Amino acid sequence: MLFSRFFAPTSKNDSADAKIASHRLMLRTGMISQTAAGIYCWLPLAVRVIEKITKIICEEQDKIGAQRVNFTTIQPANLWLESGRYEAYGKEMLRIKDRKDGDFLYSPTNEEQATDVFRKYVKSYKELPIIFYQIHWKFRDEIRPRFGVMRGREFLMKDGYSFDLDFESAKLTYETVFKSYIRIFRRLELTPIPVQAESGAIGGNMSHEFQILAETGESTLYYDRKLLSASDEELLTTFAVTSEKYNSDTITISEKDLMISKGIEVGHIFYFGTKYSKAMNAFVLNEKGKEIYPEMGSYGIGVSRLVAAIIEASHDPRGIIWPEAVAPFDVTILNLHLKNSRCCDVAFEIYKALSSKKEVLYDDRNITVGEKLVDADLIGIPWQIIVGSTKIEGGVVELKNRKTGKVVEMSPNKVIERFLN
Repeated sequence: MLFSRFFAPTSKNDSADAKIASHRLMLRTGMISQTAAGIYCWLPLAVRVIEKITKIICEEQDKIGAQRVNFTTIQPANLWLESGRYEAYGKEMLRIKDRKDGDFLYSPTNEEQATDVFRKYVKSYKELPIIFYQIHWKFRDEIRPRFGVMRGREFLMKDGYSFDLDFESAKLTYETVFKSYIRIFRRLELTPIPVQAESGAIGGNMSHEFQILAETGESTLYYDRKLLSASDEELLTTFAVTSEKYNSDTITISEKDLMISKGIEVGHIFYFGTKYSKAMNAFVLNEKGKEIYPEMGSYGIGVSRLVAAIIEASHDPRGIIWPEAVAPFDVTILNLHLKNSRCCDVAFEIYKALSSKKEVLYDDRNITVGEKLVDADLIGIPWQIIVGSTKIEGGVVELKNRKTGKVVEMSPNKVIERFLN
């Protein structure tokens, strides 16, 4: 991709309204554009990151047999009246009427619709277990949207819904999804802290939040030091809670092993038994022909929130430092001297070669050297190939690692080999 043709309206200045790093940097890099309070347009840089995150989530969910669907964003109110949540959900739910005066709502979550689909088509215990999941936009009318996309009103969410025949199989599904989530966050190069949690408006009695460590997080986490090196299995039982559940009188770990950090919630999973299947009369027949209400769970990841959370966890004063797994591009090429034919030839040669296997952003814009270098650090692509007139006379270009800041000189051919081999 040529930067001169790529829509990324970068800015030199921070927005006065942006209070946290991710909000400031997403605005400065031109990742988002605000439409209304808590509602943002997602621009090309951000969409590329979301697509990378989505791909990882889908790969890990598919591995455990979850099946991807797309539920509707607009739902009839009668489904929520059946479950008893239509009034109970409160003012966060956006309630609307169609032209026939029918009551509808903009989906804040999809337990009811998943249960409705299930009861229409699944009749036998032999068809269980079933896990649906989707990655879809949702709306919750936050009373005070803030921190950019971190706490917006419209957001992209991965939500999943499981149906099992009994508690033991439901518990196994819960633990399977738990481990899948751990793999997802680790592939995103994050350190997940699964904490015991309340179920809130979803309901249920077994629940974990997934937090990632970040100094600007809203949550205060108390957890066992061993959690940082625990296996997926051990994470299910290793001590970790938020401040709401912390009680120093009941702590069973030593003071030296107790860690206290700030965290950002990026996922939440719930087991709630037959709460929805009973209320909505969603049953299957067991081997004796008896009606059985499936045990259910729901599983969420804030995809759009993850974009901001990754930035909160990985940035410096110059800008974003993207993990390679989700970076909008693998490498950027900076041609520092467009009037130098040798620089142009070498830069384009590298661009053409790497584009066969890598996602490359070639900065061919007619702007100053300083502006190119500042934008490269601001956007935070993991690798920068810097082509300058002085170095190219010596037959080398510079390869810079955005995370470490380390710069090495290499011949153009060696740089190409570095990324293609």
